[in-house]
Amino acid sequence: MQPNSSQKLKIVTLVSVGKHPQSGRVRRADQDSRAVELGLRLSADHADGLMVLHAGDPHEPGLRSYAGMGLAAINVLQLDPAADAVAPLGEQLQQSDVDIVLTGVRAESGEGSGMLPYQLAEKLGWPIVPRVADIVSVKEGVAEVLQALPRGQRRAVKVRLPFIASIDTAAPMARQSAFGPAQRAAMTVTVVDAETDTLRQSWHEAVAKKRPKRLKVIKAKTAAERFKAATAKSQSEGGRIMKQESAGEQAQAIVDLLIEEGVLR
Repeated sequence: MQPNSSQKLKIVTLVSVGKHPQSGRVRRADQDSRAVELGLRLSADHADGLMVLHAGDPHEPGLRSYAGMGLAAINVLQLDPAADAVAPLGEQLQQSDVDIVLTGVRAESGEGSGMLPYQLAEKLGWPIVPRVADIVSVKEGVAEVLQALPRGQRRAVKVRLPFIASIDTAAPMARQSAFGPAQRAAMTVTVVDAETDTLRQSWHEAVAKKRPKRLKVIKAKTAAERFKAATAKSQSEGGRIMKQESAGEQAQAIVDLLIEEGVLR
């Protein structure tokens, strides 16, 4: 649905370098690409109304995937990898006279804490609307926003410009990226100085490993309890798979029960 707008909006979409969850290859981030898609829809009547901004390395190959969505240029604030991006991004947004800032909920690489939109909102003094599914309309300086709630529900919220919105995966899917326009798009690079994130430097990053699940051990004292545990039917709980006891174990439980009852000696 095309949002209704009675004014010329200036929109900035913040993008990061994505990472495929299975292969680990560099790509455009899913939530950030949805934010770019929403920005393109909002600025459909004004070609210069959308600015895509990235803080980091301008030579990242994943940035070209955003440009292939139909962007003429991508603006990059070139920072040191160890620098804190909040301060330079906040200064850039203050100087750009922005109406709406769109971001993903969290990045797919790096810290991925999801705190960047909130830190920018605190720095700029703007309201923030988290997990946005769509922006329905913008009229007289007020935007009507749909928030994504659990189980497919939506909440209508009205917020005054300027504001920051983090885009949920419930937002419309991003269009495909074309290779030709992606390579022809310009990279506008601005070298900025930023403070080093000393707290992040003290962290130690490692590959997360899945922890083994603890199995429920059935402790049966009598042969009757062992027989009941061996022959009990497993019930499906949340898609779990229960392994059935072997025929040998069931037979042994029956023999133990018969010996206890005096039938066998």
